[in-house]
Amino acid sequence: MTHRLRIALSGTVAASMLLVGSLLAVMPAHAAGPSYVALGDSYSSGNGTRSYINDGTSCDRSTLAYPYLVAQSHGYTLNFQACSGATTATVTSSQLSALSTGTRYVTMSVGGNDAGFSSVITECALPSWASDCAGKVATATTFINNTLPGRLNTLYASIKAKAPNAKVLIVGYPRIFNGEDCNAATFFSPDDETKLNATADLMNSKLSAAAAAAGFTFANPTSRFIGHAVCGSPEWINGLSNPTSDSYHPNATGHSSGYFPLVNPLLV
Repeated sequence: MTHRLRIALSGTVAASMLLVGSLLAVMPAHAAGPSYVALGDSYSSGNGTRSYINDGTSCDRSTLAYPYLVAQSHGYTLNFQACSGATTATVTSSQLSALSTGTRYVTMSVGGNDAGFSSVITECALPSWASDCAGKVATATTFINNTLPGRLNTLYASIKAKAPNAKVLIVGYPRIFNGEDCNAATFFSPDDETKLNATADLMNSKLSAAAAAAGFTFANPTSRFIGHAVCGSPEWINGLSNPTSDSYHPNATGHSSGYFPLVNPLLV
């Protein structure tokens, strides 16, 4: 190859590289999807799906939970804050920092732990001679009627202030029981199950009212889970399980077939 040809080729390569660099400079970078923050308790984190993200927490977050499925479906950028055991107070103290003016979508289920749902179910699972199920349900009902609405209003106002441009979806709780108990180690009577389901309905009514007052949308899962509660066929909510923390929570199918079809079309 002659010296003159080498110089010409070098010039051509340099010009080509300059052109490519110029093109890359004006081409837009691949944009991340809209920001989606999933807040709330175990019903949002995916506790009950039996498959959890190893993120160094005890939050029982799962890629099988509806927030993850929704984010995948729409191409949203998920900030997964929901955590097992969360209350209105812990959502405020440890989850709301994820919100900003750039947040486009928010989902949240919270209130069940405030009302002591776990201890109510534990009490009602005992034999009738050892249980004060009616008393526990009455205490929870009083709390839901008299105290919870104020907590929800305060929390929802904080969400609105921190994420003023977001569409916020408040997600309710399903009825846990179908009217029978097929677990050998629990003793729920039909009356117990009716009371517990009525408590879930009351909770949803308060969540819905608070959501409407804040200008948020409410998603009620009740109808989707009918026939698929504990002892249902198929069962979308776990009965007594090992570990016990998975008990009385939606399983993977409960999230994919129960919550996901409910939430997904509303989060657009």
